[in-house]
Amino acid sequence: MKRETMKQGQGFFEKVFQVVKKIPKGKVMTYGQIAKALGTRDARKVGWALHSNNNLKTPCHRVVNNLGGLAKNFAFDGWKEQKKRLLKEGVKFKTETQVDLEKHLWRSVKLK
Repeated sequence: MKRETMKQGQGFFEKVFQVVKKIPKGKVMTYGQIAKALGTRDARKVGWALHSNNNLKTPCHRVVNNLGGLAKNFAFDGWKEQKKRLLKEGVKFKTETQVDLEKHLWRSVKLK
């Protein structure tokens, strides 16, 4: 990968982390929502950013798929850990691995 492309990727990842840090406790956002907020349609790129995160202060557990599904490969020890963290914040689930988006989807992201 070219150095310039790597820098662009790192810049995007930092923007993803900035958005994720704004999600309040008890709320979630989808990968697609974050991508759209950052001016792209590439939700997978958001997933790559979150999977690369190693900062425990970034609440990656608050990001789910477009159906409210948990990440199979959650960066900090799998979907069970993601669920544990969400439950601790009061998030309710429709199924074992699906967040109730009607109650917990956060739509108020402001980038500045």
